[in-house]
Parts: sequence; C-alpha cells; structure tokens
Amino acid sequence: MVKLLNVSYRYNGGSNGQSGVFGITLDIEPGEFVMLVGRTGAGKTTLFRLLSLELMPSSGEITLDIFKSSELKRSRLPMWRRRLGIVHQNFRLLDDRCVLDNIRLAASCEKSLPAKSKQRSLRALAGVGLTHKLHSIPKELSTGEQQRTAIARAIVNEPYLLLADEPVSNLDVETSNDIIELLKKVNRAGTAILVATHQPERFQSCNPRVLQLESGKLV
Repeated sequence: MVKLLNVSYRYNGGSNGQSGVFGITLDIEPGEFVMLVGRTGAGKTTLFRLLSLELMPSSGEITLDIFKSSELKRSRLPMWRRRLGIVHQNFRLLDDRCVLDNIRLAASCEKSLPAKSKQRSLRALAGVGLTHKLHSIPKELSTGEQQRTAIARAIVNEPYLLLADEPVSNLDVETSNDIIELLKKVNRAGTAILVATHQPERFQSCNPRVLQLESGKLV
C-alpha cells in the first residue's frame, strides 16, 4: 500500500506560484488506477515530488511498501525510489544512448530482481512494442515512441507504484489512445498507477478513482 497521513509541505515564500500541499491523507491500493486533477499550481507536482521523496514532508508521513518516510535513512533512499516508476512529462531520455541503454541504466540499479538487466530491459521494451527500436537513439524516435521508451524505463524494475505526469499532454489523439491502452495494460499486470493530468476525459476508459487538488488540499 501507498499511504499518506496528514502530509504537508510548504515552500518558503512560495515557488513559481506554488504554496505547497496541506494535510493530504490518502491510500493507494495495489493495482489501483488513480487520476490526480487540479489547476496549474494546485499542488500536483509537489505531491509527486513528495512521493519520490525529492521533497521531504514538512509534517505527516508517507508509507511506501515496507518503508516510512519518517524512519528512512538517507542511505536507503535509493531503495524507496526503486519501488517507484516515474514517467516524466518531457521524457528525460539520454540523447547519447540508444533505447536499450536508456532502459538498462534504470534496470542495472535494481540488484534484487532475478533476471539480468539486459533481459529485463528487453522484456520491458517488448511490453511497450519497441523491440524493433532498441538500437535507435531518442532523436530518431517519434514523440509516441519516446513516451513508450519512458514507460519501459519506468516499469523495468517492476515498481510498486507508477507515477505518470501528464503522459499524453504532448501527443495527438491517436497516439494518446495508444499510450493510455499501454498504461491500462501495465495496471492490469498489478502495478498501481497515479496519473496527473489536465485532460481527465482522456482517461475515463481506465475507470480511475479521481482525486482533485485545490490550493494544495484534496477536495
């Protein structure tokens, strides 16, 4: 389970118009598909950064699998993050590495999974339909293929929770539908998914539980 109990984070003096998040309490069950909506500045990005512990809560506690944010030593932070898969809005692929190497860099960080990093990377690429592009570099890919690569990188370590930040905002309708179907496939395999989006209508086929943020609070 992913659990947030009365979690708050306040920026000092505000940051880019953000005031933080306040008193967030929620649970995300294994295999759930959750959609996070809210206006720009409502706190969606802050909540994502808290879940990855890029930001530490000012108060409250986050639980991820067997770990609690209040008890986590800095040396164990990588173990927390390996239980997350993150799909960034701008892909964040390494331009000088081929598709396979982009995935393998993430796979090599997790030593506890039985299969070798290359085997798991190839399996992840097959899962997103990109085996034929494994030796391509990002600039040779379409926008949709770059997003598929980002999803493969996010799922290669079999995460407990997948965070997807506006995963279809830069895509045309047809490509968006393909990416949404892919996310549904990942979710059916048992991975919990939290999607932040300004386009909630695109995700209705996922039958999501909807969370709405307003001024840093769940409403």
